[in-house]
This record gives sequence, C-alpha cells and structure tokens, in this order.
Amino acid sequence: MTRIIQGFMQFRKDVLPEKETLIRSLANGQSPQALFITCSDSRLNPNLLTQTEPGDLFIIRNAGNIVPPHTCGATGETATIEYAVQHLKVRDIFVCGHTHCGAMGGLLKPEALSGLPLVRGWLSHAESLRDWINGEGSRMSASQRLARLVELNTLLQTEHVRAQPTVKNALEKGTLRLHSWVYRLEDGMVQAFDQTKNSFVALEDAVRQKMGSEVHKAASVAPLSSQVGQIVDY
Repeated sequence: MTRIIQGFMQFRKDVLPEKETLIRSLANGQSPQALFITCSDSRLNPNLLTQTEPGDLFIIRNAGNIVPPHTCGATGETATIEYAVQHLKVRDIFVCGHTHCGAMGGLLKPEALSGLPLVRGWLSHAESLRDWINGEGSRMSASQRLARLVELNTLLQTEHVRAQPTVKNALEKGTLRLHSWVYRLEDGMVQAFDQTKNSFVALEDAVRQKMGSEVHKAASVAPLSSQVGQIVDY
C-alpha cells in the first residue's frame, strides 16, 4: 500500500505538471481511438505496451481476456463493447491475450479450480476449446499446449466480439477493424494474427506486409498511438 500511495504522490509531483493540459482536457469528454480487450494479469500494461496516453484506449480487462457470447445477454463486456462502438465510435478493437496466462492454465487443469467456482464458471466461455485440449493439444508438451491455447482463446474471443450485433454492423459498414494479438511476457514482443497465413506472426511483419516498407519504417520510430488508426486488418 505504501508503494501505491508514494506512486500517487510522485504522479502529482512529477507527471501531472507535464500532462496537466491533456488531463484537464479529458474532463470535457473522451474520444479513444480503440477498444483494447485484454487479461487482468498484472504483468500486462496496455498503455505501456502501446505507448498510448490517457484518452487513447478504452479498455476491458478480465481473467483470460474473455468476451461472453452475445447470446448470454447483457454483461459488463458486451455492454462496454456496445458503448465503445456505437457511442464512442472506436475504429479498432484489439483482443490481446498473453503467454503464461493463468486463466488458460486453469482451463487446461479444471481440477485446480475446485475451490474457485466463479472462475470455473467464467472460463466456461472458452469451454468450446475443450475438444482441442483433449485432442491435438494432448499430444503437445505442457508449455506448447498452453502457448497454443492462449492463441486459440484469443481467436475464439475475437469471434465472440465479431458476433456482437453492434460490432457486426460496424464491420459491414467498414467503420471498424478487429485485431487479434498475443503479448509475449518473456520478450515483450507482440504476435498478431495474419488472416492470409492463418497464423500468428510478429506484429512488425504483419505491419510490413500490409502497409509496405515506408509505413514500417515510420512505425519503428513513432509510438503505436500514432499508428493505431492506420493499421489495417491482419
């Protein structure tokens, strides 16, 4: 607790004076560029990862970066997606999983969740991956199985987002793009799903392929906050 309070004091002393104009302007409203859906894991910081400022990202965080199917009715996730797309008019939605995900580890070992009934219930929104776990996944090493499950869950939750009526409508109009990312805790790299290759590739490669060498060169020196509205589907 002391460290957190000291951090706030440092924010007031050092950070606020530098960003006071921005912070005060945000009191009048927000216009985020993107909705970022990711895990609650403390090792993943969306704004640090993307080098974005307050007001740039609308963020959903929960265990396993899960989005319940729209058939489940109103949930915090589906309501937030609807608000972000319909009211805030975000142009991009990122679903970002991460390696070494504890939630996906729990999905692999449901017996470990015997004392966590709410967590077990929450992970039911990824239960459709059980066939893969018991089939192809069972022939992999433990580390390979978890790494691949993280990717598959990211894609599954992206499809749950895609099926949301508000999202579906915006995609059909061409006013919204969906992106599936996996953040690698071990090296700080991001893997992006490339639809043309049907696999996850290094984000830099995905950007280079879609945008060309000039945009890739610009992205190497500019923060993602200046690029997020330019990156096309991959």
